[in-house]
Amino acid sequence: MPEETHKTMTTDAGRPVGDNQNSLTVGPRGPIVYEDFLLFEKMAHFNRERIPERVVHAKGSGAHGHFVCNNPEMAKWTSAKMFEKVGKSTPMFIRCSTVGGEKGSADTERDPRGFAVKFYTEEGNWDMTGNNTPVFFIRDPLKFGDFIHTQKRDPQTNLKSPTMMWDFWSLSPESLHQVTILFSDRGTPDGYRHMNGYSSHTFSLINAKNELFYVKWHFKTKQGIKNLHGDQASEMRGIDPDYAQRDLFTAIEKGDFPKWRVCIQIMPEHEAETYHINPFDLTKVWPHKDYPLVDVGEMTLDRNPENYFAEVEQAAFEPRNVPPGMGYSPDKMLQARLISYPDAHRYRIGANYDSLPINKPQCPFATYNRDGAMRFDGNGGSSPNYEPNSFGGPTENPAYKERPKQVSGTVARHNHRDDSDYYSQPGNLFRLMPADEKQRLIENIVGSLGQTPRNIQERQVEHFYKADPAYGEGVAKGLGLSVGEAVGAK
Repeated sequence: MPEETHKTMTTDAGRPVGDNQNSLTVGPRGPIVYEDFLLFEKMAHFNRERIPERVVHAKGSGAHGHFVCNNPEMAKWTSAKMFEKVGKSTPMFIRCSTVGGEKGSADTERDPRGFAVKFYTEEGNWDMTGNNTPVFFIRDPLKFGDFIHTQKRDPQTNLKSPTMMWDFWSLSPESLHQVTILFSDRGTPDGYRHMNGYSSHTFSLINAKNELFYVKWHFKTKQGIKNLHGDQASEMRGIDPDYAQRDLFTAIEKGDFPKWRVCIQIMPEHEAETYHINPFDLTKVWPHKDYPLVDVGEMTLDRNPENYFAEVEQAAFEPRNVPPGMGYSPDKMLQARLISYPDAHRYRIGANYDSLPINKPQCPFATYNRDGAMRFDGNGGSSPNYEPNSFGGPTENPAYKERPKQVSGTVARHNHRDDSDYYSQPGNLFRLMPADEKQRLIENIVGSLGQTPRNIQERQVEHFYKADPAYGEGVAKGLGLSVGEAVGAK
């Protein structure tokens, strides 16, 4: 750190400290006295230095950067001002993470990677909460807690349990697409700079004519895709458990700024009604031959955080944050996350989490929300905290009303497994892999699934076989199962 003139140390209340080396005691060997205000302040603060870690995505890295629009036709699809002209730059902050591990876990675990980006636009924040995979394990949010429990620790042994994971996956065939990605080379990316990011969810764009387009966001790494093989990832867990954090921080520090192409797939609203795939199913992708990628800009990371806790640990991303000209979709998982993310932040950080410097908008904003723990600004001063009022408080602007949308249907707990095509896309993915990558996929699965009871192995192999016979046969052989026995399992 640079040398500077030393300031006088104080307590949190500003009282100058004369001795920060010795507790206040009765004689050199005597007991500590209650009036040692400095000791008790330091101990009390130390006990509270850790906020609760995220239930998922606990281990992560962050960086600042900017997004530059490069598509002159964006007005066809959205009125969002960050896309209004080529060359327009928007500041942003990214946090990449593992999903299932705790804060002290290794960066190279076999796990999806979170890819969350906060864009500080002139009309409010846009938070893109995604992963490095275009799909997810489940399609109904009612199963999210159940799924995450299987990725955590066994309630008796407090150990990670392959049995829990594969039991759930074998009973949830919609997970097969993401499971195939997870156990391929893509399940252990070589740091954060060499992986893609995806919104995974379907969002929407709305233009000045009030026309709506459904979109999926893609962030394509310009560093090139690089993955670790399973044995390399395992070795790195012991050599450098903070490998991804170190790699990202060091690259930016030396001026090797990571970049991503930002692209979208675009589906006009009316096509969603008749498309042969449910466009709001989080377990499926939109084939690029039907909806090719359209470049919209470039994202660059060029500044490391000054303080990890303030900027990375306290960062709070939530998919409900979209500026005018952008919107949501009927994706069930997305709909639930619109509520669950801000709820998680209020629990983990506090009621005023969105007033923290890393989270607050970098544009003018006006709200009637007041009070709450850790209110550290002027709390609205003497201005009114209710609306309507006669004292010049902020008012709504009808120009920003949400676009009306029509819905119909019966209110019921509709069976999300009525769409039983769990196998086409995982099978297509398997068939796209070169032979050596297929073999590594099978070996990775066998190494994990082989630790589970035989009935779970048989049930899961049947799913692999339905995706592609060679897929099922390869796993069955690795597990020592006869193919007929596995495929006949119920």
